[in-house]
Amino acid sequence: MEPIGILKDGQIYDLQTAEALNLSGDEIKADNSPQSLEILRHSCAHLMAQAIKELYPEAKFFVGPVVKEGFYYDFKVAEKISDEDLPKIEKKMKELANAKLNIERYEATREQIEEKFANDELKQAVLKNIKDDTLTLYKQGDFEDLCRGPHVPNTRMIRSFKLTRVAGAYLGGDEKNEMITRIYGIAFFDKKELNDYIKMLEEAKKRDHRKLGTELELFTFNDDIGAGLPLWLPNGARLRGKLEQLLYKAHRIRGYEPVRGPEILKANQWVKSGHYANYKENMYFTTIDEQEYGIKPMNCVGHIQIFKNDLVSYKDLPMKFFEYGVVHRHELSGAMHGLFRVREFTQDDAHIFCLPSQVKDVIIDVLEFVDSLMKLFDFKYEMEVSTKPEKAIGDDAFWEATTQGIMNALDSEGLEYGIDEGGGAFYGPKIDIKILDAIGRKWQCGTVQVDMNLPSRFEMEYINDKGEKEQPVMIHRAILGSFERFIGILTEHCAGEFPFIIAPTQVIFVPIAQPHVEYAKTLQKELLYNDIDSKIFDMNESLNKRIRMAEKQRVPMIVVIGDEEVENQAIALRDRRKREQSNMSKDEFFTMLNNLKTGSKI
Repeated sequence: MEPIGILKDGQIYDLQTAEALNLSGDEIKADNSPQSLEILRHSCAHLMAQAIKELYPEAKFFVGPVVKEGFYYDFKVAEKISDEDLPKIEKKMKELANAKLNIERYEATREQIEEKFANDELKQAVLKNIKDDTLTLYKQGDFEDLCRGPHVPNTRMIRSFKLTRVAGAYLGGDEKNEMITRIYGIAFFDKKELNDYIKMLEEAKKRDHRKLGTELELFTFNDDIGAGLPLWLPNGARLRGKLEQLLYKAHRIRGYEPVRGPEILKANQWVKSGHYANYKENMYFTTIDEQEYGIKPMNCVGHIQIFKNDLVSYKDLPMKFFEYGVVHRHELSGAMHGLFRVREFTQDDAHIFCLPSQVKDVIIDVLEFVDSLMKLFDFKYEMEVSTKPEKAIGDDAFWEATTQGIMNALDSEGLEYGIDEGGGAFYGPKIDIKILDAIGRKWQCGTVQVDMNLPSRFEMEYINDKGEKEQPVMIHRAILGSFERFIGILTEHCAGEFPFIIAPTQVIFVPIAQPHVEYAKTLQKELLYNDIDSKIFDMNESLNKRIRMAEKQRVPMIVVIGDEEVENQAIALRDRRKREQSNMSKDEFFTMLNNLKTGSKI
């Protein structure tokens, strides 16, 4: 495999830059390593921009970065571009790749660049974010663009790629700016990798939680209500309620106490917490009686005040509060996506107040909770320790000590983890839980955050064993992250085939004829007393059609009832998950269902 760049001090450089700056380092070859794919995908973004420029000569370009899902380019053209135009752009990209164009790097002064792009308002917007006096451009054929790189040496290396979708994007991510066009794509060095990725995308479309949410009548959105504000339909509300009840019991068994704070607090509380200075742009504010209030984006402050409501002894620690806290965050219109990114959501939030000596054990206890939940839903998961971000409160000594304490806790249990440099919350480092779904996608889910800043800011105290006042450590913890996001992920993970314990409808009764309906209603009522939800399909359709309709609802159990079942107080069961049919007494059926429930504990 030929080299395409070097890695020096953790920084990727292409061969063009290495030659210009006389750099040396570890070779990056044209394989599918993360570093090589970053170079390839950046070049593929430029190849796409070159193709767009040839097809739409008036096109103007903003930025085209590499992102987790591949790459994209933001640009502006006079006519509307849709997904139907992507094959045409791909075809032009292949022509340019086959032309084997060298990708050349050269430098220019800021004045030269400003003059060169004097009539390009998008490039002027890019220049506002760059402070350097000497800038670099990359050129291939007749196309060139302002760019830091890195890039492959020649377009011939860009072979296996796919443009995935067209989207709208606000210029610079600011919704006050104009909406421009964004095209996403993916690229690999290996054609098989590309084909596997395309298959995954096709499977993801089938599993899309927005599509399944409509088909299974789980949730909906309504422009009259407002963007990013989900409406939970009866099926979805039952699903969510069961998940909440399952977690409630698991929390109580683990020593957590339920609490609840208000959804709106005086703004001075957010000033004290640091949210006003560091998170204000994501919050909603209003004025009541000439006093500014902020709608909570998180539950920390309420739980702090509950802790401070009474005198706390060291013997009371660790003290664990949990709340299904409804929070609101201002998300950009273009960023919202089904249940994954909404403006109102409910966190499975908890705050644990403990002694410094208890931090390690608390973290291990939380991670055991995480593990049991992930196993219940058949998720594999990874962990990352997220370190100090650019915008942060607290001194370096706090960040270093706290981050090292988290790593020590993980190391002591032999737990593997990655490092996300700069990914911490503004008030402290954290452990991020990233789950892997059935088709290999990774999702950010729960988090564990160690915080000594907020206890200091709010002057939190407990009485130690010497009768003196000390400051506790505060640990922020969410396992699902939010019910909305987790349900969206779980819907796609299991393709709507929810585990029996939380399925919105666990049994569908299909009476063969009208005389059998009353027995079905009796069974339905008895099941409801056992917290098991069922429906009766007695509509005016043929038996086979009603069974097919029940199958499409993805329920675990379908029960057909006829004369024999009524007479013998029995049921004829179709277990959809096991693809088995059987006959059993009513009591045997109820025992089986209760065993399924009790066997699904966290």
